[in-house]
Amino acid sequence: MLTRINLLLCTSLVCVAANAVWAQSSLSEFQKALHEKAAFEQADFDALQLNQPVVRLAPTSDKREIAVSGLVNIRAGAEEFLRSYRESMTRKANPAVLESGSFSSQPGINDLDSLMLDAGDIEDLKDCIIGDCKLKLSASMIERFRKEIDWNAANYQLAAINLFKQMLLDYVRDYRTRGEAALIEYNDKQNEVSLAAEQRALNAASSYINDLLAGAKSDLQLAEDSIVWSKIKFGLKPVIAINHVRIYRRNSDVGPQILIASNQIYANHYFNASQALTAFVNIPGDNQGAYLVSENRSRADGLEGPFGKLKRGVVEKKALEGLKGILQHSQASFGGSALTAGTEDYAAYQSYGWGHRLFGGIRPLLWVLMLSALIALLVLGRRRAYNVTTSKAKALKPESAKS
Repeated sequence: MLTRINLLLCTSLVCVAANAVWAQSSLSEFQKALHEKAAFEQADFDALQLNQPVVRLAPTSDKREIAVSGLVNIRAGAEEFLRSYRESMTRKANPAVLESGSFSSQPGINDLDSLMLDAGDIEDLKDCIIGDCKLKLSASMIERFRKEIDWNAANYQLAAINLFKQMLLDYVRDYRTRGEAALIEYNDKQNEVSLAAEQRALNAASSYINDLLAGAKSDLQLAEDSIVWSKIKFGLKPVIAINHVRIYRRNSDVGPQILIASNQIYANHYFNASQALTAFVNIPGDNQGAYLVSENRSRADGLEGPFGKLKRGVVEKKALEGLKGILQHSQASFGGSALTAGTEDYAAYQSYGWGHRLFGGIRPLLWVLMLSALIALLVLGRRRAYNVTTSKAKALKPESAKS
């Protein structure tokens, strides 16, 4: 675990820079660090003063990669932030999330009870071979479907679902035991894709959140560790994704600093790798409250080729819009909604134009591409809410029986 923390949060260059960031004593120094590390400009900081979230594209070195970053001020303490973050997500169901759940500390098949493969995916598995498959699977997974399923049997759909669940369970158990060494290699196309290599590339990318928190690596403590799964609506094909979510905490003189790190360890469509980093940062002497800083990176199929530039432009726009919406929602959850700012003050941040009207239907993409951490927190929140409800029901049952 310590090795994985260091891989995610520290390089020698990052650590040197982060020490200066944590030594900052004012909002101006915080803004200077964001300007140097993430190219935020004065106009962005002016928008923050108007209680507006700021979002921008982050640099990438691979055509298959999409990265966005964002910043918003929120009026909340660290504990309130984590609690309200979960509660706000469980109060309002997200129509993009079709199914979700989490794996227990000792993963079992019951953790996947509500997970179902779509009928179209099951039919696609009939013709699935190594190097040519419409689902993202490893070579061994593909061979198991070919050898263990009787596709002429009357119950082949149920058999395929059960085998898929068992393979996901075996994978998660192996990952819990061996960590990165267990990460899958996708063999759905001619060119094999190593998820471990993709994740290392995402981790090595320039990240201002890494800069903000890496200097405090010796003080970071793991507060929560979970593996969650979700089935998310995405155009023609819902996506089944599994994410490893870790919440870290660091105490400081101005209050706790929080890091939420989510890494995708499996997706059955579109996405080779995804990482979401969200930091809750307190600034000394700042009357604007704390800051929520986010950076999300994903590598996806379909962003190359003759129409790659067009598709990339659409996805980037939707990713920016989606991240901004999430930051606005988070801000409003703590009573910090931007009611005082005039439209003319932040028109640049609301200019969606023809692309928004034409491509608005692909918005569910964001729930796969950029919101891994939020989906994971939703799952954790639902699980906790369920436990609380169950406990209350058990406590009230004797009284009901007596009456």
